[in-house]
Parts: sequence; structure tokens; C-alpha cells
Amino acid sequence: MKGRVIVITSGKGGVGKTTATASIGAALALSGKKTAVVDMDIGLRNLDVVMGLENRIVFNVVDAVKQRCKPSQVAIKDRRIDNLFLIPASQSDNKNTMGPDEVTAFIEEIRGDYDFILIDCPAGIEQGFENAVAAADDAVVVCMPEVSSIRDADRIIGLLLAKEISPKLVVNRIVPQMVERGDMLSHEDVVDVLSVELLGLVEMDEQVIVSTNTGVPLVMQKDSKAGRAFERIAGRLAGQTDLPIEVPRTDSGFFKRLGRKMGLAR
Repeated sequence: MKGRVIVITSGKGGVGKTTATASIGAALALSGKKTAVVDMDIGLRNLDVVMGLENRIVFNVVDAVKQRCKPSQVAIKDRRIDNLFLIPASQSDNKNTMGPDEVTAFIEEIRGDYDFILIDCPAGIEQGFENAVAAADDAVVVCMPEVSSIRDADRIIGLLLAKEISPKLVVNRIVPQMVERGDMLSHEDVVDVLSVELLGLVEMDEQVIVSTNTGVPLVMQKDSKAGRAFERIAGRLAGQTDLPIEVPRTDSGFFKRLGRKMGLAR
């Protein structure tokens, strides 16, 4: 059986692709799926930091693509989560160091070793994007409920469809109070504009910063609503079609505190 290759992309930077990749990958691994997460942001790697594995890197994805090491040597096994592996990016190379055909050859070589391979795509639509999507079966497009993010996501969705890659949508960093006041677009608005299948909704969560700073995946933090949302997203990717999409509400403690700080508490 060959593993399923999913690229996590957005077009716009800073929307949470790396957090989504790490969180979904960890959730899949915790559910028993052997999962590799691949950082394709050559020159600006961050996935290793988010996963708390930055001190264990010896080889990187460029080394593997260029056959300077074996595929087994580049994959770093997470010590806390069985079945979870990281293939890190290179910090000393640039995105033009390798091409889509080389990346595809590498992914095909390791595809049989995993149930899922998640590729963290760099921002933009140039060489880095082309490399990241080259071997993908499907795509998860991460979008924030703001106009600039939606416009970039729309462009990315068009490029994916042209490559016959099926995109699904994750709306990230939703602030329910702002949606209720009309200061933030609702997820229905985002879906109407982008016209793709909705995979999940993730609300703004202060635990994301804690996760990034400590290297502990969100899905391992029991008090993280974003972590629970990414668990459900991973479940849907794994075929659990009966999982409901939960809409973030204003009754969470975080948003009550946020509202009080902003003078918006009701």
C-alpha cells in the first residue's frame, strides 16, 4: 500500500500552515497512522522548532533528494509520539536547489513507508510551491477569515485544480466575538467565496504560542481548542466522515478574557 501525500498550503505566509502540518501529523500518528511531515520551506525551516526536534537534525530533505543520504537517515522519529517522523528543510540551500521531478522521485521512494506524508508548503506560488505540490495527491488550503488571505487562497486553489489536485479548506484563527459583531468574516462567507469543501474550523487559541515555544504539539495539550479542532481535521482526512464540523462559539474562557481586555464583554 502506498501512503497518501497531502500538501498543506495557503499562498499567503503567516496563516498557520506549519502549525497545521505539525498538529495534523501528530494527530494522525496518535491515531495509529505512520506519518511523515516534510518541511519544504527551504532556507527558512520552522517545522522542526514547532515539533521540538531542532536539536536532532543531521540530514535534511535536500540531502535526501540529492541522494547524499538514505531516506531512513533523514527521517527523525519523534520520541513522544510513535509513528511520527520529521523530514526537515535545509537552512543553507534555496528553493531552486531542486526541482519538482527530483522531489517527486524522493516522495515516491518513501511513499510505501508511511500511511500519510504531509508536506509543509512555503508561502508564494514560485519554485517552492511547485516543488511542494509536485507529488501531492490532495491539498489542504489553510486560510484566515480576512480578505488578503482569502484572495491568496483563491489563487492557490486555482493552481491546484489546474494540476488536478483536490483542495479542501481549513479556516484558521477564527475569533467568534469578532464574527458576531461583523468585524470578521464568517466561515460561511469564506466558503462561499472559495467554493471548496470545508475540512475544518480552528479558532484563535493562546495555546498555539505555548506549543510553538515549547515544541509540544497542540494535540497533546488537552486544554487546547485548536488542538481538538486539528484532531477532528486529522480524523476526517483519515476517513471518519461522520465527525461534525464544530463552529467556534464565544463561550470559551479565552474569548471572554479577550472581550474583557478589549472592553467588549457582554
